[in-house]
Amino acid sequence: MDVLVSGATGLIGSALVPALRDGGHQVRRLTRSGGSSEDAVGWDPSAGTIDAAGLEGVDAVVHLAGEGVMGRWTSAKKARIRNSRVQGTRLLAETIAGLPTPPGVMVSASATGYYGDRGNELLTEESDPGNNFLAGVCREWEAAADPARAAGVRVVHPRFGVVLSPEGGALGTTLPIFKLGGGGRIGSGRQYLPWISIDDVVGSILHILDNESLSGAVNVTVPDPPTNEEYTKTLGHVLGRPTIFPFPAPAARLALGQVADELLLASQRVEPARLRVSGYSYRYPELEGALRHLLGK
Repeated sequence: MDVLVSGATGLIGSALVPALRDGGHQVRRLTRSGGSSEDAVGWDPSAGTIDAAGLEGVDAVVHLAGEGVMGRWTSAKKARIRNSRVQGTRLLAETIAGLPTPPGVMVSASATGYYGDRGNELLTEESDPGNNFLAGVCREWEAAADPARAAGVRVVHPRFGVVLSPEGGALGTTLPIFKLGGGGRIGSGRQYLPWISIDDVVGSILHILDNESLSGAVNVTVPDPPTNEEYTKTLGHVLGRPTIFPFPAPAARLALGQVADELLLASQRVEPARLRVSGYSYRYPELEGALRHLLGK
């Protein structure tokens, strides 16, 4: 296949692009820097511009681009989080819909933030959305792909859980603290953590591209997610370090504001119902095994 990838230099994209090429696929990268190399296609979502000619002949699109959610959420930061996802997705979907021959599939990223903070409730793709900021962003993000859907493109929204990778994200950024023995649970530690290894993120995207039965929302997490406390203890065990320094909820809110409530303290007991039914085989379904593989332990 000829696959267009946005966000190709991000945490997921930088792992996906080599996997696609190793699998014999051609890759074009959608990039703000424009055509600085043969595989680059230029766009500027904030300006509403894209090189539509560079998309012609593409068989599949994997859309991963968006402003990072970490960092204190000022009004400007929240606007960038929302606009980078909604405007970018709509621009790409409308452009795809207008091509002489649209691609067969668009994999347009979303996140388990769609569900908000839901405590012990078991969440599948059929569950209602939450009512906080990230849930609202995810609803708009997914809806922005409607023009491609209307043009007959199979649109899939992988709702990614917490992606574990030593290169960044929740694991990569906290790893130095845990290695020094300064890690601990966040808040009560009872909040569920829907995680997925970077290997299975890539595996699931490849599976979605090849599996025509999948469309709409697909939870990309492992089954039976652990709580934050269970995750913390497992990471400490793998590293051989204590995890006795909790990060109390009030301190988290003081340090991070709204981010603490929506990212660190929110509970999402997510089940990957559609991924399991479709026959996806996890490479690392168990937390300890995944961490040992990722950290070389």
